[in-house]
Amino acid sequence: MPGRLARFGGALLLAFMAGGVSADEAHGPVVVELFTSQGCTACPPADALLGELARHEDVIALALHVDYWDYIGWEDVFARPEFTQRQHAYGHAAGSTVVYTPQMIVGGTERVVGVRPMAVAELVQAHRAAADAVALSVERRGGEYRVEAVAQMPPPRPAMLVQVVSYMPHAEVQIERGERAGSVGEHYNVVTSWQVVGEWDGAAPFSFALVPRSDQPHAVIVQEVGPGAILGAARIDAR
Repeated sequence: MPGRLARFGGALLLAFMAGGVSADEAHGPVVVELFTSQGCTACPPADALLGELARHEDVIALALHVDYWDYIGWEDVFARPEFTQRQHAYGHAAGSTVVYTPQMIVGGTERVVGVRPMAVAELVQAHRAAADAVALSVERRGGEYRVEAVAQMPPPRPAMLVQVVSYMPHAEVQIERGERAGSVGEHYNVVTSWQVVGEWDGAAPFSFALVPRSDQPHAVIVQEVGPGAILGAARIDAR
């Protein structure tokens, strides 16, 4: 049943987003973060839904695996405590001390608990309809990428973090213990690194050179400190 629900939800999502706003210079991709765990029995449909989102050029879909389900008997091989901390930080920013899996965060502000394809699609469309507050440009120069961020909103501007994320497009994991023992976890866009490049006030363009440490895809994300709204994002394929 979860597999059928995921496929049905994915079909609805694809149909809904097929008529979305076309990409242009004013609209970068929308960032969707999924907080998930291999030890969570409710998470596989959400993992599959993220895989559907990852097929869209106007979405940067990222899976952040948390570690608070590890006590059940299976330690998620992709989980990192800093991803758990990031989810808690989102919760505190919303005035809550409770976190859930699966949970999706759209654009750094909207929170969707459980598997709700149409709710996620509607939020993605809403973010796509608004011009980005930060314009990002990426230029490849030999073995590095020159990234420049330009603020497009007037002062006073929020404090912003410029971040670089790397992720694994696809992975399958045989789960041997815990409530999902004997199943295979199929995962998409698994985050392997989330680094802060610097804090920025937007007064002048922010430029830096990115030298990929691997051939994994990367994303550059500019976000209000908090964590708050994601103001601009760009995808980098380092292959």
